Amino acid sequence: MPVILLSNKAKAVFFTLLAGALWGTSFPIIKIGLETIDPFTFVFWRFLISCLVLAAIMLALRKFEFKIPDKKLIILLGIANGAGYLLQYVGMPYTTAAKAALFINLSAIWVAILSPKLLGETFSPKKVAGVLFGLIGIVFVSTNLDFASLTQGQLAGDTLLVISGVTWALFMIYNKKLVMHSTTATYQSMTWVLIFTFLTIAPFSLLAGPGFFSLDIWAWGAIFWTAIVCWVIPYFLWLKGLKHLSASTSTVLLLSEIVVAVIASIVILREPITVFSSIGAFLIVVAIVLVSLKDNHLTQKKSNKPLSLD
Repeated sequence: MPVILLSNKAKAVFFTLLAGALWGTSFPIIKIGLETIDPFTFVFWRFLISCLVLAAIMLALRKFEFKIPDKKLIILLGIANGAGYLLQYVGMPYTTAAKAALFINLSAIWVAILSPKLLGETFSPKKVAGVLFGLIGIVFVSTNLDFASLTQGQLAGDTLLVISGVTWALFMIYNKKLVMHSTTATYQSMTWVLIFTFLTIAPFSLLAGPGFFSLDIWAWGAIFWTAIVCWVIPYFLWLKGLKHLSASTSTVLLLSEIVVAVIASIVILREPITVFSSIGAFLIVVAIVLVSLKDNHLTQKKSNKPLSLD
């Protein structure tokens, strides 16, 4: 069989789908880990290990320089990423892993809402419809149309996860700028984003519970899996794909994250799925696709904007 050489775009699609799938495995793993680790301990060790592993790789490849490119952008991305993870870890004990994946991936909808303000993009009817579908989907998934649940602690967890999606919307909007340079410069920037993510998270370790250092083997397994398999590897793959895809296309492909997260949550965690939550999940997926579809008649107008998503 002859070896078929894939185009750059085909490789980018594969890398993005794989990145989404690996990110999707994080939701059930985090849920399991949080049964024995408090959120601040978990997220601290996860990102400390991520930093050490990525810095070691970059130093071994002699591609890590001790200077910060585009300081303001790197610091903004680090803070947004750190805030998103803190909100996710604090919120996840109060909700299901499948719902967490859905709410966090609503970041695509918040991108559509924030883009007109931050990027000067037009809020098209397609995006308006997407936002409406997304909001209805949130209601279905969060309440299962049992509005008595709004008085329970689960609502607080869901709210934190929705807010985390907003912070990652900022992260997604400005990440495209990182891949406009050479591959080495991209990974150099990625390393510094991770460092500032950790620096954002580290002070919150003061809120960690007892047993900060005395974790069992399963806890360390969850930490190392989410640090390397669910951060270092997929972020490399995502940035590699983003070099040859628009951020909007990338967002649609990352729906593989939701698919893997929901399937893993049902199979591994035995999380229940109902008719209304299924309808809500479907509406959220439709919403993400709608807000991520490119408006062809606007492409030329946006092509000269330095931070455009297209």
